[in-house]
Amino acid sequence: MTGALPRGATFLLAAIAGTAIANNYAIQPALTAVATDLDVPLSVIGLVPTAALTGCVAGFAFLLPLTDRLAPSRLIAAQLAALAAALTLAAAAPGAVVLLAAYLLIGAAASVAAQAGNIAGRHAPTGRGTGVATVAAGMSAGILLSRLAGGALTDLLGWRRMLLVFAALALLGALAAAMLLPRQRSSSRNSYLATLASLPPLLRHHPQLRRAVAAGGLWYFAFNLIWVALTLDLAKPPHSLGPTAIGLYSLAGILGFAVLPFAGRLADRYTPYTLITAALLAAAAGTALLATGLNTPPVAAIGLALFDAGCFAAQAANQSRIIALDPGRSGSLSSVYLVLYFTIGAIGTSLAAPLLNTLGWQGTTLTALTALLLAAALGHTGSRQTCRAARHMG
Repeated sequence: MTGALPRGATFLLAAIAGTAIANNYAIQPALTAVATDLDVPLSVIGLVPTAALTGCVAGFAFLLPLTDRLAPSRLIAAQLAALAAALTLAAAAPGAVVLLAAYLLIGAAASVAAQAGNIAGRHAPTGRGTGVATVAAGMSAGILLSRLAGGALTDLLGWRRMLLVFAALALLGALAAAMLLPRQRSSSRNSYLATLASLPPLLRHHPQLRRAVAAGGLWYFAFNLIWVALTLDLAKPPHSLGPTAIGLYSLAGILGFAVLPFAGRLADRYTPYTLITAALLAAAAGTALLATGLNTPPVAAIGLALFDAGCFAAQAANQSRIIALDPGRSGSLSSVYLVLYFTIGAIGTSLAAPLLNTLGWQGTTLTALTALLLAAALGHTGSRQTCRAARHMG
């Protein structure tokens, strides 16, 4: 275990996480302009977000475990430099093939956001939950504001220069990380290949990791299901809203961003399990409001705010308890968790349209509500089992 983060480093990690993860989304408002500029069909350029997500999951699998082996300053700086290089390649792309390849690399390098959260939790100078939640707030802000920033910069500078602005931010982050983050290596002496080979058995050795994966996967399934179905339903009659109006609904996520610092402090004061259960019940209440329909925008906004806040707070608490299982191997544990978390979440994305067509909006929201209540039940079960184990050891 290396020393605590210096003053201000947690906020630096939050800024790094937010500006890095934003690169997976900032290009989306510019996809039509990119297709026109490269003279390729929009259906091909539409694969860019998929390439970014694929690269990001690969980064969780192959790069996140490096936090158990390398010094934070060296690892974060190198990955941000790679992100800047990949963004520069995308900005110079002469065609779709190079652009898609660049976005695979951008997605992989953007997984530095998960490394930042892991480092903040492992080296937090105060509470682990507070450190994780601070970085999670930065990530949430990056995701929330990325499309707005990407669209505005594209209108002002063009999509290629927009990518260069994000590349410059990545380089600034790399310089700050090299100067401010801890330079001590982890105590792990395993080779990189041995570290990767040790990932699958972690699920067998850590029952709490299995429960964290199951609960987290269920609420991320619900999260993607609701948001994708929402955009599809609002675009259809009787709502028939345009992209800008639909995008305004994402502002409900501001509450989720705002509650994260408080959620971190609550996780340190009580237990992650208590916070997870409370957060998921709040998300379930928001989903129940959404199930009443989208005809009353204020009610829908309140429902989305509760839903987002609950899911965001639960995720911060869940990652905090994963790091606590074994701080020395938290990168490997987080790698297993996030790969499965995103995989289960992708199922929610793929099922949104079929469920909406088959069950309608109410049926889709009730499916999400069921997933959230199952996740809350799993969190409550894990809490009871942990308490029994602690009494037995005592």
